[in-house]
Amino acid sequence: MVNELPGTLPRRPVRPTRRGRLVLLIGAVLVLALAVAVLVPLLTRRPVAERARPLVIPEGWRTSQVYAAVDRTLAISPGTTEKTAATADLPLPAEAKGNHEGYLFPATYPITSHTTPQSLLRYMVDTAVKRFGTDHITAGAQRHGVTVYQTVTIASIVQAEADTESDMGKVARVIYNRLDRGMPLQMDSALNYALNRSTLDTTTSDTKIDSPYNIYEHQGLPPTPIGNPGEQAMTAAITPMPGPWLYFVTVAPGDTRFTADYAEQQRNVEEFNRNRRSASGG
Repeated sequence: MVNELPGTLPRRPVRPTRRGRLVLLIGAVLVLALAVAVLVPLLTRRPVAERARPLVIPEGWRTSQVYAAVDRTLAISPGTTEKTAATADLPLPAEAKGNHEGYLFPATYPITSHTTPQSLLRYMVDTAVKRFGTDHITAGAQRHGVTVYQTVTIASIVQAEADTESDMGKVARVIYNRLDRGMPLQMDSALNYALNRSTLDTTTSDTKIDSPYNIYEHQGLPPTPIGNPGEQAMTAAITPMPGPWLYFVTVAPGDTRFTADYAEQQRNVEEFNRNRRSASGG
């Protein structure tokens, strides 16, 4: 029991009026509604989708260039993608013998935080196998008496040698014409591949190097593609332009001369050399 002071009246508990109870009830409802309005979006909000970054692989890039680009894009140590490729189980044709050259399809690939070298390589190879495995490419290879893998090799040479897309069909025809006649292909692009360089200047000593990619010395196609061809080069490889040409040289940008006459080829080559000397100030 609590003793009250003498002369004081007992305190009565304060009770809200009916109007006061109504105000309190309305206030409680408003607070609850506000809480629901804030919490429901927080609880139901979906995570924002990650925006992918593009990795562009141009037509004609060699596998070594693709590996380096993947390393840079994924911000991983140089050589990581190449090491991954050496052990990755990818659906390459048996003729490739594990070599990815020619089967890292040129395209624009989406890169996210979840992308790995292996997942990206698989994406590229799967794309190449799908594109190169169509019925019309298989039929085109059979018409020319070559395999699909050899067609990819031809397309890679076409990609490297043609100055313009419109020249691709003629370059492909030169390749087939020389193969049919048992002539060495004598393409500088294969020498450049063997020497891991890109140049328009080929010396006599270059044509004597000991390499299966030296198709000055060896007849037939090189053992693998020399780059990763795009669809236009593959189309040229299965549907070369009709013509008798055995030689060609790009004497100036946009001016590639095709001929079946060796003497004419020599004159064109001399014009090419003059243009090179003039450009270098020699």
